[in-house]
Amino acid sequence: MILGTLLSGAEMARMGFIFLLMSNATSVSTQFNGFNCDANYHSRYPAERDISVYCGVQTITLKINFCPVLYSGYTAADLALNGHHSDAQCRGFINNNTFPTAVLFSISLSTLEACGNSLVVSTAYGTNAYGNMSLVQIGNVSGYIDTPDPPTIISYLPGLLYKFSCSYPLEYLVNNSQLASSSAAISVKDNNGTFVSTLSMILYNDSTYNQPLSIPMSGLALKTRVFAAVKATNLDKRWNILMDYCYTTPSGNPNDELRYDLFFGCYKDPQTTVFENGKSQMGRFSFEVFRFVKHRHQKMSTVFLHCVTKLCRADDCIMLVPICGRRRRRDGGQSPGSLPAASGNAIITAGPIITRSDETPANNSQLASAESKHSMNSMTTALITGVVILGVVSVGLFLLMLRLLQRSRLPAAASSGVWNPSFK
Repeated sequence: MILGTLLSGAEMARMGFIFLLMSNATSVSTQFNGFNCDANYHSRYPAERDISVYCGVQTITLKINFCPVLYSGYTAADLALNGHHSDAQCRGFINNNTFPTAVLFSISLSTLEACGNSLVVSTAYGTNAYGNMSLVQIGNVSGYIDTPDPPTIISYLPGLLYKFSCSYPLEYLVNNSQLASSSAAISVKDNNGTFVSTLSMILYNDSTYNQPLSIPMSGLALKTRVFAAVKATNLDKRWNILMDYCYTTPSGNPNDELRYDLFFGCYKDPQTTVFENGKSQMGRFSFEVFRFVKHRHQKMSTVFLHCVTKLCRADDCIMLVPICGRRRRRDGGQSPGSLPAASGNAIITAGPIITRSDETPANNSQLASAESKHSMNSMTTALITGVVILGVVSVGLFLLMLRLLQRSRLPAAASSGVWNPSFK
């Protein structure tokens, strides 16, 4: 009995030992030197899928799978931006709260050159958001993350190199990935970003641009001047705003076929005034409100304002602004109103601006009264005219009769006029 109990205790101890070994094995399979790595998946050199690029408005974030780096014989401190290994600000930091463990790099767009990243703005003569011929720009931020070269002549460790880039279309487009590996483990990752979330359009009451536009319940009177501003918020100061094309539609759809252009290139509506464009992070203009004729049976008309907006560096904005009067930078005989609808481009929209018609429609009784008055006036005029004509004719006949009577008396006197000798 006691022996059986001892045997049972031994078996239980052995089973506990086996369970401990299994738990240790499981722990080893998901932990390596304290990092969340799986030897079954991460015993390899880095590949393209090991880097993720997030192109933000203010920050570019890079996320690198640390496990292949660890397998290659390096630590997180060996990774740095653009070879700046001695600068702590250019290194990443470990995030061990994810699986697999990652190394994160954060690049501020306002100081991106600090760690050797580059910004290249390419300009091409092509079509803009609405198919108009224009100078189109794309800003490309690029760089790399690598490991340091050893001070020796040879090394048995692979050199790790991660290339990245973010393309920001400056008029609101390029994505391409490539992995090349020979004597080194190289990962290339490109991605696209957009600044559209920083842009907004606000309408104001006057030229001070302090008081937002207040639209009464009855709508704005026609020819009321409205002041508009396209603003950039939380955007790197190197970029200025250039309003490329502003127009209105009767609906909130910027692709509405019915539109009225306020300005594009050297064309400008006579009632539109552009105050500032391409010189700061605000574009300002004003225009007089109107109504769309399609709203003729309505008491109020809605007007939506849209602007295709570019971002450009201060030096580049000068090249993008058309020189009017002497020569034009834009070509092609198309007018903005006859262009195809835009797709995949950002357009800033404001509205609706509600205008009222100052015309007072007449009702049926008023129209009938007006018609009867018009009829009476016509009859009165005709009667007066008839009376005048009759009077003139009567006077003419009277004068004619007098003339005839005078002529009939003259011959009678002459025939009886014989000389009387008694009168001497």
